[in-house]
Amino acid sequence: MDAVPSMLEYIVRGAASAVLPMNLLVMFIGLVVGIVGGMLPGITTVTAVALFVPFTFSMPPDMALIGLGGVFCGAMSGGANAAILINTPGTANSAATCLDGYPMATKLGQPGRALSISTMASTFGGLFSACALLFTAPLLSKIALNFGVPEMFALGVFGLSIVTAVSSHSIIKGLIGAILGLLLGTVGIDATSATMRFTFGTTYLIGGVQFVALLIGLFAFSQCLVTAEESMKEYKREKRKKLDQILPSKSDIKRTSPTILMCSIIGTIIGAIPGTGGDIASWIGYNESKRWSKHPEEFGHGAPEGIAAPEAANNAVSGGAMIPLLTLGIPGDSVTAIMLGALMMQGITPGPLLFSTQTVDVYSIIISLFMANVFMCLLGYGAIRIFSKISLVPMKWLNPIVFVFCVVGTYAINNNIYDVFLMIGAGIVGYFLIKLDFCMPPIILGLILGGTVEENLRRTLVLSDGSFSIFLSHPIALVLLAIAAISLLSPIFLNLWKKRSTNKQSGN
Repeated sequence: MDAVPSMLEYIVRGAASAVLPMNLLVMFIGLVVGIVGGMLPGITTVTAVALFVPFTFSMPPDMALIGLGGVFCGAMSGGANAAILINTPGTANSAATCLDGYPMATKLGQPGRALSISTMASTFGGLFSACALLFTAPLLSKIALNFGVPEMFALGVFGLSIVTAVSSHSIIKGLIGAILGLLLGTVGIDATSATMRFTFGTTYLIGGVQFVALLIGLFAFSQCLVTAEESMKEYKREKRKKLDQILPSKSDIKRTSPTILMCSIIGTIIGAIPGTGGDIASWIGYNESKRWSKHPEEFGHGAPEGIAAPEAANNAVSGGAMIPLLTLGIPGDSVTAIMLGALMMQGITPGPLLFSTQTVDVYSIIISLFMANVFMCLLGYGAIRIFSKISLVPMKWLNPIVFVFCVVGTYAINNNIYDVFLMIGAGIVGYFLIKLDFCMPPIILGLILGGTVEENLRRTLVLSDGSFSIFLSHPIALVLLAIAAISLLSPIFLNLWKKRSTNKQSGN
């Protein structure tokens, strides 16, 4: 019973921190940045969060994380505006929204109705996942407190294997990306032996590869280069449509409520699984809503459930993805990978001890997710007309602005021009990696988790006098390593099975 008042006390203290005027202002700015970034084709959720990170370095930890949470929530919701109005998803998470959002806006002539349904679904999905985060994260953290050094090593390997296997079209390319990140993580002074590693005689690399410069280069600057290349294929712009309504009708609320609830649950569960993301959640939510709908024939022609389902699912991912991030230190997707780096730069190390060492900061983050979704709802309905116009801005004007933000944001970290050179170099490499169909998250996660994996492996071997048999006496570590091996090998066996089945069918 003592845990209940303690938890309530921390919730109150976290809420008191979240409602401070400056924190609310930063949250509002983050939401606007996220919504605008999410609705602009070519500027993804990852790009919006990555560009916002440098501006958080001078902020207190709670303020910085509240701002990043606002960007995260806003971008997850903002992508629907472009999907509905111009049939171009602002983010990959909103691709499924195009299927019914655009037909409702054009064929049915109800763009306002489509935007109001998406805003309602986004808000509920975000609030639902925030509730799940509030009640499940502390319980998981208590379980994780039993983790020792071998378990932490196995957990790091598990995180690397899951994300690598799921976030890339090719397991080989995913492994190459993760290995590249691990190699980058070895640059600088070895924390154990104080040996210089891969510094190439320069003092700039003594402290290791500058994380944020690398992050902005791989995610934001590389995307600038891709969109610049595609400038000749300018996104199709539709004529501005007159909005028919702002708020959802009672009939729409009644009709879409079961779908929103079901897809909020789906999105939260999928978000909590490392290696997944809003794009997967939105498609699963869309398919399941169509499967259980009383009017499946309306899907693809402007069905309200076809808009509510993907938006509720992808916004529910925001809270779900924070569960493994805060409790285990494992990011659920590329956005939370960036947030993991931002947390560590603020002196906050996600993991089992976080809820006991920095409890107030954690609860302020969780409460801020609630507030961010409420603010997002108010912004969504209050500024629908304004945001609908922003989505029509040509990319030839946006790309230079993003480029400037990349340079200024990178330089502002340490006032070091070499950071800018690193960012540009990483962006050029990232551009070619994108062209070769590589994913960026494995690289970043390899860089972030590589140090943890290396350190805990060394400590484990010290405890066992260099024997790997120590893992046999730690069941949790053994299970995690087994799951990691299965996640890495399962795509290979699955492809072999598919080829074998295809050959048998062709033989028949």
